Amino acid sequence: MHDQSIVHIIFLIFTGTAILSTIALFTRQSLLVAYMLLGAILGPWGLKLVKDSIIVKEAGDIGILFLLFLLGLHLQPQNLLHSIRKMSWIAIISSMVFLMVGYSIGYLFGLGYAESLIIGITTMFSSTIIGLKLLPTTVLHHQHTGELMISILLLQDLVAIGVLLILHGIADRAFSFHDLGLIVSAFPILFFVAYFFQHYILSRLLNRFDKIHEYIFILSIGWCLCMAELSSVMHLSAEIGAFIAGITLASNPISLYIAESLKPLRDFFLVIFFFTIGAGFNFDYLPAIIWPALALASLILVGKPFIFSWLLQRSGEAKAISWEIGVRLGQISEFSLLVIYLALDAKLIQPSTTYMVQAATMITFVGSSYWVTMRYPTPMAASEKLRRD
Repeated sequence: MHDQSIVHIIFLIFTGTAILSTIALFTRQSLLVAYMLLGAILGPWGLKLVKDSIIVKEAGDIGILFLLFLLGLHLQPQNLLHSIRKMSWIAIISSMVFLMVGYSIGYLFGLGYAESLIIGITTMFSSTIIGLKLLPTTVLHHQHTGELMISILLLQDLVAIGVLLILHGIADRAFSFHDLGLIVSAFPILFFVAYFFQHYILSRLLNRFDKIHEYIFILSIGWCLCMAELSSVMHLSAEIGAFIAGITLASNPISLYIAESLKPLRDFFLVIFFFTIGAGFNFDYLPAIIWPALALASLILVGKPFIFSWLLQRSGEAKAISWEIGVRLGQISEFSLLVIYLALDAKLIQPSTTYMVQAATMITFVGSSYWVTMRYPTPMAASEKLRRD
């Protein structure tokens, strides 16, 4: 039908986004909240103007790939490896703490062992998209902050991949620890393949044709998506492949030009991604799940900044930087949504539990976005004083 064509859907998304974003800027609200609110209004559970959110979601996922690719372009591999070694124990301890927090909420609201455990798992991870979308990288302070944040987020993503593999196995009744071992070994292999190809082929092509801007643009996108696809073939996430593609290009002098040229494309797809988050929520479940969702979201919004700040200070980071990183990581992750969807497919949780976690995730997205945009420098800050790209 015409009203479900991709052109009509994009028209609805971006025309509506333009209107709500204008209102948000005049009222000093977060633009990310406007994107999700529009999804709730136009989606299958709202006005039903966008009935098929699956196609839109797949387009939005591309924005995550470009976000991580551009982030990798700003990070030198040697600095990142140092940060990962430093942050590994922080990622492990914080994940265990938040696992217990989420489990406790499920148990207190009368859920069973399996459902409470799934809720605990979903709270272990912070949002890569929220954390990095709101982080400026134009000054040294935020470059250091970004290195620490992406180290924690990357380690969390590796844990999340392991969890998703186990849930896939439970759903398919075909999981083995041999498969898990292959996943762990795939990461260094993927990094080596990316480095080898970039060093001996990609860099030479970039150096030879660096004056042809259209070719640089096309080659960069192809490299990002190629690594994302290779990562998926190796049973890692496509996001990790895109991130590695960016890191291996970071030492090339043309990396900053590539990052600038791809920003509009990234933002286009990220608007669609946040739209799908709002569009995917079933409001019929809201009365039944609102209180446990609020309790879980409140503990995450308050607890994550304190826990991350305390752990980072113990590792030698300054108090101000530690607290800022904690605030920027103070939400549930988009990976958590994948976890609950797979858990539902494996019949480990009920639909109401799925929507409870989804509601808590959206609340933390909104709360964390407001906290960051009102308090810290960000490309989407509420005031001119804090706005940084």
